[in-house]
Amino acid sequence: MRIEPQQLKAFIVSSGLVDEKQFGSCLKKAEKSNETVENVLITEKLITQSDLIRLKAYILGIPFISLEKEKIPADILRIIPEPIARTHNIVAFRKQGKNLEVAMLDPDDLKTIEFIRKKADLRIMPRLTTPESIKNALSQYQESLQAEFGDIIKQETGEIKNIQDIDGEEVEKDLEKKAQEIPIIKIVETLLKHAILQGSSDIHIEPMENEVLVRYRIDGILRDAMTLPVIAKSGIVARIKVLSNLKLDEHRLPQDGRFKIEAADYKYSVRVSVLPVFNGEKIVMRLLPETTKGLSLEQLGITGKALDQIEIALKKPIGMILITGPTGSGKTTTLYSMMEILNKPLVNISTVEDPIEYRMPRVNQTQVNSAIGLTFASGLRSLLRQDPNIIMVGEIRDNETASLAINASLTGHLVLSTLHTNSAAGAIPRLIDMKVEPFLLASTLNIVIAQRLVRRLTEEKEEYYLNETDLKNLGKYCNIETINKVLEEEKITKPKQTIKDIPFYKPKPSKEFPDGYKSRVGIYEVLDVDEPIRALLQKGASADEIKNQAVSQGMKLMFADGFAKAARGQTSIEEILRVITE
Repeated sequence: MRIEPQQLKAFIVSSGLVDEKQFGSCLKKAEKSNETVENVLITEKLITQSDLIRLKAYILGIPFISLEKEKIPADILRIIPEPIARTHNIVAFRKQGKNLEVAMLDPDDLKTIEFIRKKADLRIMPRLTTPESIKNALSQYQESLQAEFGDIIKQETGEIKNIQDIDGEEVEKDLEKKAQEIPIIKIVETLLKHAILQGSSDIHIEPMENEVLVRYRIDGILRDAMTLPVIAKSGIVARIKVLSNLKLDEHRLPQDGRFKIEAADYKYSVRVSVLPVFNGEKIVMRLLPETTKGLSLEQLGITGKALDQIEIALKKPIGMILITGPTGSGKTTTLYSMMEILNKPLVNISTVEDPIEYRMPRVNQTQVNSAIGLTFASGLRSLLRQDPNIIMVGEIRDNETASLAINASLTGHLVLSTLHTNSAAGAIPRLIDMKVEPFLLASTLNIVIAQRLVRRLTEEKEEYYLNETDLKNLGKYCNIETINKVLEEEKITKPKQTIKDIPFYKPKPSKEFPDGYKSRVGIYEVLDVDEPIRALLQKGASADEIKNQAVSQGMKLMFADGFAKAARGQTSIEEILRVITE
């Protein structure tokens, strides 16, 4: 069903949309840039995407459908699960008897069509559509899911029994019975499904006086998702405790557990934390996708000189690589990406983590369990007897772990770990506070990476230029001259241009992305520990002295990396300031 360029040319030229000379010019550009001629025609604004898709539908003999303003019934939409719809750009929009009409961008995707046919047991009738139509249909999934959840609450919370003993305290067998009630099971399942389909990393279930508040963390931001009746509180807590194999009758002490959820479209490990609070027990569930593939360093947002320095550090057989930043800044993801690069048959990689967030093949991962005496320090001491080449310590928290990590890197191992500091240079005094000798740091430290995560702008964004008032406000948080220098080095600005001469972007809210952001990207500060930095370390220099020396040698500070990404349209200045100044 592929349309050849000459076939497309004949139809486009005969329709009068593009003349023969224009098509020939676009075809040459397409061959030179290794693009499709369709993309070049659209880029050159010789034809609109909608007209091109209509023409392709005519050539292929497939009906065209526009869903840009259509409201699809929720029961029809849900025939195709949202992850499948998003991944393959295919949505169900009409059903008549055993016939299901589906709108799609690629009618050659026969594998997906066959999967839906088997799953739905319906005859699939493909229709060609536009990306805007798919986008409008996908935005309706969230609405249908909220309606589904509302129906469960309305119909079934009345069935939830508030079982209590004569002293007002729930007994274990009654709690277990409550956890198995159908309405409670449905509520917890829908909470999890709703969170996964929205791309949440955490679910917060917070008991209030008269209701239960549910919040989802999406792209690092907590958002109110829904409120549940207070009568469902104890049943939800009991259900999650049963799934996590926790003590049902323990309400005074914190508990931690895990469970897994699987569906045709996803597989997640759920890490559970239960904490007693004034109105009951608060639950936070961290959603860890088990099918996620490791990202490359470039995909994380590391580029240019910083990328080269990290790649060189990873090739060294001994020494220490540290990643710093606050909780939730993506340190573990960066560690796993590095281990993905290092994970070769010739090396033995061992880790000690708390918790193990992702499973990696061929990597020996150990979970910290302080209740039985398995700490980072004791785990690391045992790892050294396992003949490792590369060791990953989830976090350096205390003097003993720091000392062991330094000694491991001195005795022929490459050690990767994390620290909670705000900057790359700040890792040095932090380790010295842990009684690490400066001369040992100078001998072992290869590189220190500080990072934060900022939200990415969607393709729909608003362009603007900074004015004098904007520059004055920015000057309170960062050095404008440093930003100008970095923008020129990154070839974002031309000589004699400044930050005022280039466009920046603001989020443009949409139905699908209310904040105007989708997913996240890292901003980084990479301190390469070379000879001048080692000399400062041995002298016991302060973090500021180390930072100034590194900047004079070309280190790009985190806020400058953020502004470079903002100038490229990846994020906004407001987002950079939110993360750097919070």
